[in-house]
Amino acid sequence: MTVKKKEIIECDVIDVAFGGKGLAKIDGLAVFIDQTVTGDRVAARIVRKKRNYAEAVIQEMLTPSPMRVEAPCPYSGYCGGCKWQFIDYSYQTALKRRHVAESLEHIALINGTTVHSTLPSDEVFGYRNKMEFSCSDRRWLMPHEMGTDVDLGFALGLHVPGTFHKVLDTQACLLQPEAGNRILDAVRSHMRASGQPVYGLRTHEGFWRFLMLRHSVACDQWMVNIVTASEDRSAVKPLADMLLAQFPEVASVVNNITARRSGVAIGEREILLAGAPVLTDRIGAFEFEISANSFFQTNTRSARKLYATVGQFSGLEGHETVLDLYCGTGTIATWLAGQAREVIGLEMVESAVADAQKNCRTNGIANCRFILGDIRHTLPTIEAIPDLVVIDPPRAGMHKDVLKQVLILAAEKIVYVSCNPATMARDMLELKASYNVEEVQPVDMFPHTFHIESVARLSRKRT
Repeated sequence: MTVKKKEIIECDVIDVAFGGKGLAKIDGLAVFIDQTVTGDRVAARIVRKKRNYAEAVIQEMLTPSPMRVEAPCPYSGYCGGCKWQFIDYSYQTALKRRHVAESLEHIALINGTTVHSTLPSDEVFGYRNKMEFSCSDRRWLMPHEMGTDVDLGFALGLHVPGTFHKVLDTQACLLQPEAGNRILDAVRSHMRASGQPVYGLRTHEGFWRFLMLRHSVACDQWMVNIVTASEDRSAVKPLADMLLAQFPEVASVVNNITARRSGVAIGEREILLAGAPVLTDRIGAFEFEISANSFFQTNTRSARKLYATVGQFSGLEGHETVLDLYCGTGTIATWLAGQAREVIGLEMVESAVADAQKNCRTNGIANCRFILGDIRHTLPTIEAIPDLVVIDPPRAGMHKDVLKQVLILAAEKIVYVSCNPATMARDMLELKASYNVEEVQPVDMFPHTFHIESVARLSRKRT
């Protein structure tokens, strides 16, 4: 059978591939079908045909999988925020563990390493402590809204997957706590009544650009960050005053201002409109101050599990020197400081280093120091011989030059923290020449998505 574009085929979904799409096989050809799960039988229309694979979309669900559940969110399947709501959560965690194991086997060519069962998130809804909503002068309609009398000229919400200009007017997002949705609704009403135009994602004209909400789990307080294209205190100050009056849980309102065309909710400058300039939250015993644009793990409860795993895999006894690469705002350094003689953090983002230093002061930690600069250049200058190297690289993994330098360091132990199983496996392919990959612990930070964090423990091989 030759699969052709636009053809409708009946098939059984036999697996879920890394990346989140269901997998079917038609005469040996891999067909990836979005919004399907193992056990579904569907009629699907081919939308893309390549030599080695095809992509399809559901036309009709013929027999639903027992792994399928009713998604509680009305935007499920249309919004890019979380695309796995229709999959039973226990099966989600099993899929994530298997994707980590398969990446090690197929990319790193490592067999037999223990990959533990995924540590699940304590909360599968309302778990995110940070949400970003985009403004648009063109509302993207849901199927049931087609032909109805809705205002097409305003949207505040989340994007349709894979697009920059298609924005749903999201009334509520189940990934954030309920108070966040009440704040979202109040901001929407104010923006619409303000007389100021929302930003056009194609024209790059307009005033209101983004709404970012941050939540402190420990204090149950909120920061509201209103991102605008220009400065106009007469427009944003009434919004800030309304939020403080209506929501006692709002502790901070800031205005980030950016004229950049890029769709990133970070301002070129910031104005404090009301309340405090930061939120305070806790992970375990440690306290962190969070500004509008600082990095903080978006699932506070699962972050504790992640860092506890790093601490367990580190196996520190108090006399060691720890080198923390890609240390960011110093959360791992802060967590390990009490178990080591010294922690040295390397990071290239200046604001992150400043936050790391502040976090150590806040928690009374004196045995951490942070070095600012490109790790490719700063790592060779380190004179200390580390007993442990902790590596928490970006999604793209380690730079090849940094990887070579890590091998030269020849530390006894490495703890590798990853948000991307594929790039972790690629780095393990190089590291395995000198290190044994002893065990890997997946940690679910992002329920209802295919994303998974992993912590790997490596020990140096004896010659």
